[in-house]
Amino acid sequence: MSDAQPPAALRIVVAIDGSAASGEALRRAAREATAHAAVLEVVHAWDHLTPIEDEAAPVTHERAAAWLEREVQQWLGDGRPHGTVLRSVNDLPARALVEASEGAWTLVVGSRGRGGFRGLLLGSVSQQVVLHARCPVLVVPGRERDGR
Repeated sequence: MSDAQPPAALRIVVAIDGSAASGEALRRAAREATAHAAVLEVVHAWDHLTPIEDEAAPVTHERAAAWLEREVQQWLGDGRPHGTVLRSVNDLPARALVEASEGAWTLVVGSRGRGGFRGLLLGSVSQQVVLHARCPVLVVPGRERDGR
């Protein structure tokens, strides 16, 4: 008889913010989760000052969670891996993602989010995550960068 424990499920965390790059990151993370039998954890960080879907109304946890569900459905449809976990977090994006990276197999982010500096190759949140994540980070370029 062995006391060995089965290995913990791999966990792939992906950030989504409504940008095309984060949608591509979500698709890539879903493929990786399926290929490696990993749990896909989709994280959306928000605060009450950040509009959702260009609405001026204050964000609530319920509205952010509903937005996240719609966004995942739009990008993955029936391709959502079994056991996908959706997390809507009221926090600064970089801090929320670094925290979510603890114990993860990998963290997947888009190269640029919804920020205003369009000429940057790497957005500010992606850059902070690359520097501070507690697991390997996969940065997925947006379609506008690689010509697809």
